[in-house]
Amino acid sequence: MKKLIQTLQNIWTIDELKNKIIITLFLLLIYRLGSHVVLPGINPNLLDQAKLSAGTGLLGMFDTFAGGAFSQASIFALGIMPYISASIFMQLVTVLIPQLQKIQKEGESGRKKINQWTRYLTVIVTCFQAGAYVAYLTAPQGPYAQAILLPISLFTFTTIVTLTAGTLFVMWLGEKIQDKGLGNGTSIIIMVGILARLPQALFFQELPAKMNRGGGGLLIFLIEIAVFIIVVMGLIVLTQGVRKIPVNYAKQIVGNRQFGGARQFLPIKVNSAGVMPIIFAQAIMFLPTLVSFTKIDSAKGIVRIFNDHTNVWYMIIYAVMVVAFTFLYTALIFNPKQMSEDLKRNNGFIPGVKPGQPTTDYIGAIMDRITLPGAIFLAIAGILPGFAQRLGVTQSFSYFFGGTSLLIMVGVILDTLQQIETYLLMRQYDGLMTTGRVQGR
Repeated sequence: MKKLIQTLQNIWTIDELKNKIIITLFLLLIYRLGSHVVLPGINPNLLDQAKLSAGTGLLGMFDTFAGGAFSQASIFALGIMPYISASIFMQLVTVLIPQLQKIQKEGESGRKKINQWTRYLTVIVTCFQAGAYVAYLTAPQGPYAQAILLPISLFTFTTIVTLTAGTLFVMWLGEKIQDKGLGNGTSIIIMVGILARLPQALFFQELPAKMNRGGGGLLIFLIEIAVFIIVVMGLIVLTQGVRKIPVNYAKQIVGNRQFGGARQFLPIKVNSAGVMPIIFAQAIMFLPTLVSFTKIDSAKGIVRIFNDHTNVWYMIIYAVMVVAFTFLYTALIFNPKQMSEDLKRNNGFIPGVKPGQPTTDYIGAIMDRITLPGAIFLAIAGILPGFAQRLGVTQSFSYFFGGTSLLIMVGVILDTLQQIETYLLMRQYDGLMTTGRVQGR
């Protein structure tokens, strides 16, 4: 405890770090306040029953990412997700189109062009998603139909404009956090939205549900918490796990000084794709539900299966797609040939492996071997919420047992802790961990 207090004091004595933390918290507070501002033309007094309906099924997952803004019909109902979708699309297109690769390699000017195009694409994506959200709100038998006070045509126009402006404002908040705050702004906004739902899911839904059961309900609740902690620890290992390939650099003598000759390591992450395979798989699984987006409750057949993440067939298809997308995305972002050429250019080599094509094949083989277990564990993490709900965990709390929610939380928290530790070590302070730095093992 004394070590923790001393570390917090050290953090607060670094002016630059303190200012970044204050700015980040202030911008996040603005985001959370905006999440409770209801869209114009909706009676907020009639939203209680609608919130219950929007918190179930696939819509409940959207509501988790939006921090409750989706079910509250907030001006930030779409959150930062349209910007994430546009960024993913631009990232894939940049990998596939050589012309965009050249622009990206132009340095700062190329990065600004890509970012500007991403913003334009975000506006287009937001308008389409806002239109779908308006269709959901104005559905005649929908939960929000009675709460709308304006004529449908006027409400549609004002809502699309408001939601688009709200998403662009959230995107601006994320960029400001990135520039003047601490951590990746977009990821932190998503994480805060997810964490905002955790206290309600844990203490106001899961705990009362177990206490009302009687007969050891509190013990079951404690077991669930223990399992949740184990899952978090497992995801930390998956996120931080790396395979270190030894690399030697040839000695070079320049004047009277010697360079190189030291052994270093080439770290290959077990989960190089991060959370992207789960996001891709969820996007594909969501497509059948678009057929009856406004009538999900009455949907049948494959639409019903793809809307129920506790369905066995859903989990099997979902797991297979996560594994497939893990290999696909890793192949897109990981280039063994480029790494081999970089090593050769810097007079580096892997002991026992010839430079050139043999090095490329060696790195590619190692990547394939470690990607398979990483993909399997990622698929298991993706379907854990479905298993948790089938075992009696309430739906709202089951989302935190794995999947995108927990992976984002773990990844963002670890990344933020690494940045804080960097500031501490630069100022000659002890790090956050007594046994070593926060890093891949």
